[in-house]
Parts: sequence; C-alpha cells; structure tokens
Amino acid sequence: MTDDAPLFPVPPLAEQERMVEAMLFASAAPLSLRDMERRMPRGCDPAEALMLLRRRYEGRGVHVTRVGDAWAIRTAPDLGHLMSHETLEQKKLSRAAVETLAIIAYHQPVTRAEIEEIRGVAVSRGTIDQLLELEWIRLGRRRMTPGRPVTFVVTEGFLDHFGLETARDLPGLRELRAAGLLDSKPLPGTPGPEDEEDEEDDIPVGQSELFED
Repeated sequence: MTDDAPLFPVPPLAEQERMVEAMLFASAAPLSLRDMERRMPRGCDPAEALMLLRRRYEGRGVHVTRVGDAWAIRTAPDLGHLMSHETLEQKKLSRAAVETLAIIAYHQPVTRAEIEEIRGVAVSRGTIDQLLELEWIRLGRRRMTPGRPVTFVVTEGFLDHFGLETARDLPGLRELRAAGLLDSKPLPGTPGPEDEEDEEDDIPVGQSELFED
C-alpha cells in the first residue's frame, strides 16, 4: 500500500448520492459543494453525486435546486401553492421595505445614498434593519469613494425564498407587469406623483406581491 492510498475504500457513487441526498434533506439551509465534501469520506465526489441526484429528482414533487453557490431540496415550483398555507409568515413588509428590497435586488451592490436617490425619499434605519433581520440582504463591500460607504446585496436566503438560482433570474419589468405583480405606475425614482404615505401598504412576507408597486 502506498503512502497516499486512502485508509478506507471510497464509497461507490450510488452511496455518495445517498449521502448527498441525506445532507440536503436534513439541512435547513442550502449546502455548498465544499460543505458536502467536508462531511463525506475522503475521495468522494459530491459534484458528480449531486448531478446524479438532480436527474433522479427530475419530474418529481421536489427538485434539487441551485441557490447561489449552494444546493437545496425544494418543492417543485408548480406545486408551491399546495404549501402556501404553511409557508406564509405573519410578519409584514412595508411598502418602503418592498421598494428598498427591490432596488437592492436589481441594482446591487448599492449604497443607502443610491437607494434614496432611486426612491426619491430617505430610507429609514428601521427599513434596512428589518431586511437585515430577515436575512434577505447583507452588507457588501465598501465603495472606494469618500466616506467608504457600505453597500447592500441580496443573500442566498432571499434567492431561496423566492425560488431564484441567482439574482440574474429576477424577472424584468415587462414580465412583472404581464404577471400582474407590478402595475403601470412609475417605479420609485421615475417621474410621477410622490408617495407621501410611505408606510401605508403592508405586504405579507412570502406572498407573490414582493415587487408590487
């Protein structure tokens, strides 16, 4: 036996697939390939096992879905309505928070000043704190400008909650309007009547009205 030979034989690929399935099923948060590799015996190939598992779940009630740089087992998109009564949370997002979240998602990385410029009104600390508490946004890199302001970006939790693999999968304005998720009123920062009652419209977290204007 050579010095670099594994102490234990590498499990067959079918067994590695079972390991990946078990980890994704039990994990509340998406797992990266590095996370899986750390937990599996030395010599395993979680990437190949994951691809086998994805093919096995094609057309089933749950899918193996990419969330940013990680992976998770999630309900098939066309069956999400069956679980809506279980996933709906009682917390509310104000219109200010909805608009701020949408701006961050579409313009990231973006500073507070840039958010305020787009919305045309000041962003309260409570609005940012709420989105940080939900773990839908996080702090990004500081701008290399005077004052070194921090930027904000959306998280993998945001992508996971709304069934997106990456921020590039966000729908365009035309798709949002066609789906009835955005009406014809101007977006924040575009010419139109100013919204003085900023906190008036409460929107339940988890419903499809995330980008409703």
